Amino acid sequence: MKNILEKYIPTHAVEPVFGLIEANQIHLKIVNERKTRHGDYRRLPHGVHQITVNASLNKYRFLITLIHEIAHLFAFEKYGRQIKPHGLEWKQIFQKLMLPFIRPEIFPSELLPVIARHFKNPKASSDTDARLSVALKSFDEKNDRNYVFEVPHGSIFRIYNGKIFQKGQRRIKRYECTEVKTGRIYLFQPNAEVELLKTAN
Repeated sequence: MKNILEKYIPTHAVEPVFGLIEANQIHLKIVNERKTRHGDYRRLPHGVHQITVNASLNKYRFLITLIHEIAHLFAFEKYGRQIKPHGLEWKQIFQKLMLPFIRPEIFPSELLPVIARHFKNPKASSDTDARLSVALKSFDEKNDRNYVFEVPHGSIFRIYNGKIFQKGQRRIKRYECTEVKTGRIYLFQPNAEVELLKTAN
């Protein structure tokens, strides 16, 4: 397991992460990219704790995602299944589990202040913190995707499920975008990843 972890997370995080996996008898599955989530936790019928994480994540996002899912395990075990998945109990456990990893041996200096800020009140997903999402994306392999906030007003873009939209006005934090086929308006987070098809004239 250690040599597998070395491929996916920063070197100095391998020992403590391996300790968490071993102590809690976690079955870690590294899977092909799922567009709607980075990872998930479930307790299987025979009591095994299974965590899946997308193989396509860069090592910093992979580590944050894995600790996020381990925090679900801890929260459900401690407080029971009736708690909110991303409620106060989970946040406090996630903060506590993540704290030993927020150091320069593990994260690059430009990421540390953004991560420290995020973990004052962690969100349900690193993607809903636009600042953290953009900072983490800078460590991804280059691809042909853009963020909605980078796309010029009026441009046409496609999302992961093939639907095509035209970018509209910003409304407080999110962008109003019109689905080309139906004319329906949807709100997009500024850091939603899209494929630019045609820029506005």
